[in-house]
Amino acid sequence: MDYQTPLGKVRGLGSAKAGTGHFWMQRITAITLIPLSLWMVTFTEQILEASHQDMIAWLSGPLDTILALAWVIAAFYHAALGLQVVIEDYVHTDWIKISSIWAMKLTFLFFAIAAMVAIFRISMIG
Repeated sequence: MDYQTPLGKVRGLGSAKAGTGHFWMQRITAITLIPLSLWMVTFTEQILEASHQDMIAWLSGPLDTILALAWVIAAFYHAALGLQVVIEDYVHTDWIKISSIWAMKLTFLFFAIAAMVAIFRISMIG
């Protein structure tokens, strides 16, 4: 059973069938970020008080490397999901909306990859 009007079908308007998945991914990344952020706060406190060698040794451990990578992935993905919703809600010109979402996603992807490369390089030193 189809609930769209013929005009809505022609324009391609209506449900994109992705809203529920987007909603749940925001919630899952938010819940994931709670323990990871607590770990990151501990890590940041230790960085401020530790020497360079101690910080490298600590981040070189496999568990700490995995947690740092998980935090980077979850944080950037969660931020991208949130900003996408803001752009979709407040930008009304279609081409600006689409190009803004693409630019934001590519920027976050670049910074996430840069952060992961930095974590890998630090973990390989120790």
